[in-house]
Amino acid sequence: MTDKSVVRTEAAPAPFQGAPYSQAIVSGGFVFVSGQLALMPGAKELTGDTIGEQTEQIFANLAAILEAAGTGLDRLVKTTVFLVDLGDFARMNEVYAKHVGDRPPARSTIEIAGLPSGALIEIEAVATL
Repeated sequence: MTDKSVVRTEAAPAPFQGAPYSQAIVSGGFVFVSGQLALMPGAKELTGDTIGEQTEQIFANLAAILEAAGTGLDRLVKTTVFLVDLGDFARMNEVYAKHVGDRPPARSTIEIAGLPSGALIEIEAVATL
C-alpha cells in the first residue's frame, strides 16, 4: 500500500467551484498536481485575457503548490497542457520555456473544445520530491 497525502496551500486557488479534488497529491516520491487554471488564490474570475498572462498565472499556481509539497518547478518530470486553440501554442511555449529551465519535463499538448470559465489554457503536472 502506497502512502498518499494531500497538498493544500492558500498561496494557490482552492479546487475550482468546490469540486471534489485536491490541489495535489504526494505519493511514491512524486507530486501529482491537478490541472491549474489562471486563477489567483481566492479569486472567482480568471486572471489575464491573453494566453501569455494566463500561462504566467498558472505557473505561479504550480510553483506555490509544488513549494507546499516540498519541491519546485525544477523538479517537474511531466506536464500536460490543454489549449482551447493550438494557435496559442507559440506564445504559451515562450512563457512555458521561461519556467521549466534547461531540463524541461516531458510534455503533451492537447487542443480541447473548452475549459471552465472561458479559460484559454489548463496545465497539470507531475514532479519529483
